[in-house]
Amino acid sequence: MSDEDDASSDGTGPDVVVVGGGVAGLTAAVFTARAGLETLVVDDGESILRRNAHLENVPGFPAGVNARLFLDLLAEQAGKSGAAFHEGRVTGLDPDDEAHAVRVEGSDGEQVLTAPFVVAASWSDASYLEGTGVALLERGSKTYADTDDDCGRTAVDGLYAAGRLATKAHQTAVCAGHGAEVGLAVIEDSDTAFYHDWVAPEGYFTDRDREVPPGCEEIDEEEWNARAAAARERMREAFADPHPDDPTMHPSVVAKRAREEDG
Repeated sequence: MSDEDDASSDGTGPDVVVVGGGVAGLTAAVFTARAGLETLVVDDGESILRRNAHLENVPGFPAGVNARLFLDLLAEQAGKSGAAFHEGRVTGLDPDDEAHAVRVEGSDGEQVLTAPFVVAASWSDASYLEGTGVALLERGSKTYADTDDDCGRTAVDGLYAAGRLATKAHQTAVCAGHGAEVGLAVIEDSDTAFYHDWVAPEGYFTDRDREVPPGCEEIDEEEWNARAAAARERMREAFADPHPDDPTMHPSVVAKRAREEDG
């Protein structure tokens, strides 16, 4: 996932920078992008979920789902919703009342992105939050970002934490739900006109003499059938063949196996 042209370096950055392309970050990006906020996901490809062999507790998949396929489809959904992607690791963040500066180390060196809203969803790296004013919680070998409420707001205006980094349970469904909550909090705090992200059948609002609320959409039967057919076809295509990637093994296991091979 990379689109270098979408990472602004001229001071005119996106509305939202999401740090981390895991479940929480990508879900937040789906919501902010669909609400019309220019959203950029900065990702180094290290989502912990890629270590999972097979997800078996995610709603809607009674036989489970390949974890890497699930992430790929979620990233595809974020992109289809309007989010852009930038490959790199965030190394620092400088809060500002107008726009936070996000320092990113990538293949072309360091780049600075600016955005009024930043969502930190980079489990398990919280080092770039040091010195920002966000309270960090040390629990054993792990560091978490403290939040003021369940919607991920931190003590710094415009800076949010989502998913496992925000102390949420280490479960895909929980982190996806929290990512959605954080995305909605960003939308609310941006003063974007928004009611619900909801696609309704034609007449649901208008036949009650109501205008279609912001964020909602009415579609007629032809459009409804077309979208349903496209969804079925995309799922058939996605699940037709096994995912090409094996689970990413835990680094400690990789090191142990390497030592064993070396004798």
